[in-house]
Formats: sequence, structure tokens, C-alpha cells
Amino acid sequence: MIIKNYSGDIMNFEMAGEMAADEGIKVASIITRDDVAVPDSTYSTGRRGIAGTVLVHKITGAAAEEGKTLEEVKAVGQKVIDNIRSMGMAMTPCILPGVGKAGFHLAEDEVEIGMGIHGERGVSREKISSAAETSEKLVARLLEDMDFSGSEVAVMVNGLGGTPLMELYIVYNEVERILLEKGIRVFRSYIGNYMTSLEMSGCSITLLKLDEELKGYLAAPAVTPAFHS
Repeated sequence: MIIKNYSGDIMNFEMAGEMAADEGIKVASIITRDDVAVPDSTYSTGRRGIAGTVLVHKITGAAAEEGKTLEEVKAVGQKVIDNIRSMGMAMTPCILPGVGKAGFHLAEDEVEIGMGIHGERGVSREKISSAAETSEKLVARLLEDMDFSGSEVAVMVNGLGGTPLMELYIVYNEVERILLEKGIRVFRSYIGNYMTSLEMSGCSITLLKLDEELKGYLAAPAVTPAFHS
């Protein structure tokens, strides 16, 4: 079970795991916590699982397809979690079904930095800036949180649901420029709507530090409705 680090997610997955175990199904779990906007903490739920979770699924799926044991697949997934970081920004909120109103409000010249994937408010609110400036801010936070220097990475620029693909490519162009200037090489790039928040406009940036094992699993073929490689 690949669980995003939200209290409700963890509770429900744990119950599902117990039900599966009662039926004799062997169960293991890992918890994704790639969002650097939220402080890591042993005293609270801590960092949320956001778009980086998609690459956890991709790589653990490839490991399972190769025939690795459940324990080995879990270890591969944990390696991804340990080496992946994400952060997002929103230009509009979304409206949750059944609630009927936006979870937060933004002026036309404002953006929300570090929001969650369920429409939660972010950690700061700023005046809107260019794609280059926004990318600089988000990538800087990722690089402050983890040392990617000299490494090879996978990059995901994830749309939240309401951002045109062209604009996501503009952001990716800036991200790649920043990384190359810092000597960080891009092995694979993913640009598109992979983990959305309904009609929210905005994006998140994910960096995954790779070794040869993870590169092999990332490059393995995958054909699904939401992910191709």
C-alpha cells in the first residue's frame, strides 16, 4: 500500500490492510511525504504526500513486475520516498464536491504557495510573478531541503487540473535551466496533469534523485490511462 501522509488516508489504509490480512493477504505499506512546504515533524502528521507519489507508484510497479518480493518492492519504494521532494503553487482554489465553496480565496494578483492536493490553503500568499521567478522560488526550496548537487534527477512538472499544458512546459523550461546551471542533470522529465486538485490552476515541481537501480525502474515500459513511459 502506497499511502499519502494524511491522517484520514493512513487510518483508512490501515483498516483496509487489516481486512486484507484477515483474509490471508500479505500486506506491506509505505508512506509518501514529499511536500517540502510542510515541516517534517515527529510530533504531528508532518509532510504531506503530493505529486511525487506518482513516481513512487511507477518505480515500485516496475520492481513488482520484475518479480521482486513484497519486502524488496517496499525497500525500493522507501528509497524513492527518501530521495524525492515536491512543492506546489496555486493561482486559483478549487471547490470540493459537497462543500460548494472554495477552500480559500485569492485576489487576481495573488498566488498560494505550498498548498495541498485536497484544496487546502498553502503556507504563504504572494503577489503573482513570472514563471521564471516562481520556478526559482520552488526549486530553491527543493534544493535547500535536499542536496541534489552533481546528481541525475527525474523532474515532474505536475498540473493541478486547470493549467494549460503550454504553461506547464514554460515552467519546465525554467526548471531545467535552473538545474543545468547548478550541474544537476535531467534523466527523465514528466510534464502534465498527473495528480490534480479538481479545477485548481497551478502546478507543482518534483525532483527525484536517481541511482542506477531507480533509473532502470523509471525507464521500464508502462502503459496506463494516466501514465506512459
